[in-house]
Amino acid sequence: MPTINVLRRRDGTALIEFALAVPVVLTLMLGIIEFGRVLWAQNALHYAVEEAARCMTFNATSCGSTSATQNYAAATSGMTFANASTVFTPTTGVACGGAVTGNKVMASYPFPFLTSLFSYNITLTAQACFPTG
Repeated sequence: MPTINVLRRRDGTALIEFALAVPVVLTLMLGIIEFGRVLWAQNALHYAVEEAARCMTFNATSCGSTSATQNYAAATSGMTFANASTVFTPTTGVACGGAVTGNKVMASYPFPFLTSLFSYNITLTAQACFPTG
């Protein structure tokens, strides 16, 4: 019976390489997905506060009250919020830089990660001020 040299066999090397590469690739993919979600949420908040500040200035029927402005901002953001009043804060008659007064909308949103790979929390913020005069 011939002796088989176990150290020279190549059976199963692809399986071992796959097992070593999969955790790295999956972690990288999940990181890319979460980073994309953060960028999307930040962009949505920024767009929402810009549109809400503009709405407060030009459309008093849709954005005549604080709650109406908050709901308008939440609706235009493209995101789903449990409570828009905790995310958006509209203010009228504030300084928009220099001596110009206007309507300002601020947003503060604690971003929820989908995976537990990231053990820290971040709060996304955005603000926009639209001059009234």
